[in-house]
Amino acid sequence: MNRIPRAADKKSFDVKEKSYCVKGDIETSIEEDDTNEIVVLQNEREIATHVISVDDDPSLSPWTFRVAFIGLGLSAFGGSLAQIYYFKPQTVGVSSLFLAIISYVIGIAMETCIPRNGVFRYLNPGPFNKKENAFIVIMSSAAANSALATEVLAVQRLYYNITPSAGSSIFLLFSSQLLGYGIGGLLRGILLYPSKMLYPSVLPLLSMFDAFYRDGIEARRRLKVFYFVFTAIFIWEIVPEWMFPLLTGLSIFCLAAPNNATVSRVFGGSNGNEGLGLLSICFDWQYISGGFNPVAIPLKAQLSGFIGYLICMIVFVAVFYNNIWKSQNFPFLAQLLFYENGTIYNQTLIMNSNFEVDSALVAEQGLPFYAGSYVINLLSTNLALAATFSHLLLWNKDDLREAWAWMNMDTLRSWRANFDWKIWTHSGKREVPANTEDLDPHYREMLKYPDAPNSWYLLTFVLSFIVGLVVIYETNSTLPWWGFSIAIFLAVMCILFCGALYAITGFGISIQPLVQMIAGYLHNGRPMANMFFVLYSFARNTVAQAMLLLRDLKIAQYAKLPPRAAFTAQIIGTLLGAVLNYVLMNSIIDSQREILLSVQGTNIWSGQQPQSYNSQAIAWGGLAHELFSSGQRYQWVPFSYLIGLVAPLPFWIIHRYWPRLRTDYYYIPIICANIGWLCVGINSSVLSYFTVAFLCQWWLRTRYPRWFMKYNYLVGAALDGGTQVMVFILSFAVQGAAGESHLFLKWWGANQGGNYDRCLSL
Repeated sequence: MNRIPRAADKKSFDVKEKSYCVKGDIETSIEEDDTNEIVVLQNEREIATHVISVDDDPSLSPWTFRVAFIGLGLSAFGGSLAQIYYFKPQTVGVSSLFLAIISYVIGIAMETCIPRNGVFRYLNPGPFNKKENAFIVIMSSAAANSALATEVLAVQRLYYNITPSAGSSIFLLFSSQLLGYGIGGLLRGILLYPSKMLYPSVLPLLSMFDAFYRDGIEARRRLKVFYFVFTAIFIWEIVPEWMFPLLTGLSIFCLAAPNNATVSRVFGGSNGNEGLGLLSICFDWQYISGGFNPVAIPLKAQLSGFIGYLICMIVFVAVFYNNIWKSQNFPFLAQLLFYENGTIYNQTLIMNSNFEVDSALVAEQGLPFYAGSYVINLLSTNLALAATFSHLLLWNKDDLREAWAWMNMDTLRSWRANFDWKIWTHSGKREVPANTEDLDPHYREMLKYPDAPNSWYLLTFVLSFIVGLVVIYETNSTLPWWGFSIAIFLAVMCILFCGALYAITGFGISIQPLVQMIAGYLHNGRPMANMFFVLYSFARNTVAQAMLLLRDLKIAQYAKLPPRAAFTAQIIGTLLGAVLNYVLMNSIIDSQREILLSVQGTNIWSGQQPQSYNSQAIAWGGLAHELFSSGQRYQWVPFSYLIGLVAPLPFWIIHRYWPRLRTDYYYIPIICANIGWLCVGINSSVLSYFTVAFLCQWWLRTRYPRWFMKYNYLVGAALDGGTQVMVFILSFAVQGAAGESHLFLKWWGANQGGNYDRCLSL
């Protein structure tokens, strides 16, 4: 894995006349100016100042009626769509680019249609501006996440027949969502303000903002390209999503051998948990861009991901066909627990009335088994998390030392002496250093605005902590107060490391297996306690919410949105999204319960995520000693942390003594994480994903840099936007999100009775 560059690093490059002849790092960003002179962007600071405008207009206000109207509407839309995607066979996020585009179109429409005279001037104060758009995006993207608390509630309803009260459920959602915001806000000085914390995933969004809010012929040309691509993909998506689902995964091997089980496992992939999708071609952008938009992630990260993908297929096939962990007794890809004979494990038969595992009942039923591919997923996740820690300690120890520089008695005494509990009186004014050359240029421009002080984030953390303590007892979670406190402490430690990796590469590493292992040994025999422990420390909640907060604050910093406006947008969006998550979760479980409980699900609905969460809670929370301790069946799952810690070390040593071998080019945590990538969902899109990624991030970027800078991110945004609008419509119109589903007529291209790619259903 390559060293995370520091702002002061300097490299030299030899450049010939044409952009594709640039020597050196193939990943280097390049830009041509108006004189056709090639500019090589050497570090994060230069990328952030060349790709994104540093200029600011303090006269632009984000506090308008349009912001409230569009922001609340898109927050409701995004929160609903995110919860629908949670129950899809392929987990898909709601793109911030998509939300930005929709808000821009509606904002321009309101600017055009609402009069500016008389009382209407308060509704339409002037041209729709970039800060309004950024405010709306931050609010709606905060809402557009499926809260992990809904996963806990879904598991309780599906597997324990427990339905907590609406009040307890809502406060559970609020506390678990806002804890990470409080912690992340307190770490802004380390994970947000420095130039090295680039957050590459937001660069397309800000580049698009610059295009939208600049005048002239070039801006109109870009908008025409966007509208054309948006409309084309919007119309197209109805074909693979409903009329011709074979296009989700077109495999000549499946068509040639439709009754071969091995072909189905290796080459199939159009349906959830079908197979690895090797050499399948996907024409559905929903799945191609499901996890990460391939046009935006840097080439180095894509290359490491591709290496991990290749290793994943080899390892999965080797484990299954060598019958390791008795893998052939179980489905090739599955997230459930099984008896040794391959039938689904009945977890209720090993728990007493307090939902605790009874060792006598376990002896009667026998220990459960995982599918072999899922064990590899657990191993690879642990490898990646441990490698993240060791990588940062090897390559960026100075940055980590700076993160804890405040931990001295003088600083703590100063904080105590200057602390004012009247947080509403804080002016938020910040002192501007005499020498601002070392400051990030975007952050320097933000110093003119009142800050959202640390006390606001501290109060958010304290209130969420108190509400969380009350909720874990009100919901009979079986998690004690001290276990809850340990969960929060683990989250704080992981936010620093995982947050730094995410800020620089755009990739996040899950800490779920780590916290589940710790919870399993702390609260042995209590699956319910394990779920709540994970809820308050796992990466999709406390850790991920902190990273999402920091990502959105980076959007605000790049767009020059005042910090207090950003804070307001995040809190409102998060609370509204949590309520909608809860409502949609109940609706989908009521209408699709049997499908959500099945192993494979359908092409439309899948319970793979609550299944996985429940299986992990039973295995770790109830049977950690019996399954994962030394000498037991899955002992290598916890041992993989030791391997992950040393995995980056050989690459670091080789680069230190033989730098020309370029071992710094590989992201070891990403390689490790992708070794278990294909354990779940629709896998027919992976080849298409990497094809698009290399086409954009290498071929277009190096051969046609001017086109790449103007249109690459804009086209990616249009593809995401058009796709997600159509998927939202189809989910309610024909795919059963509101009740009964209406599948397309069965024909050769719509094999409604089996796998859509016509591979054998196993």
